[in-house]
Amino acid sequence: MGIVVCIGMMAAGAILTLAVDWDVSGFNLDVAGIVLLLVGIIGLCSYISILKRRRVQPPSPGAPVIEEVNKHHWE
Repeated sequence: MGIVVCIGMMAAGAILTLAVDWDVSGFNLDVAGIVLLLVGIIGLCSYISILKRRRVQPPSPGAPVIEEVNKHHWE
């Protein structure tokens, strides 16, 4: 699930819970809206936590060690 899908589920759940006044026999729209809200929030939180883990870059290895040989011997 992407961020857009999660936000869409949250919006649909909020609309069903708060704005719709329909009476459907055998189906409670308020509960369905709350379930959609919760699933959207959980999906958004998990997506953001996975996205943060992906963006963390491992530390780069140290610069290679270059050993210089002193070729100038003044003897």
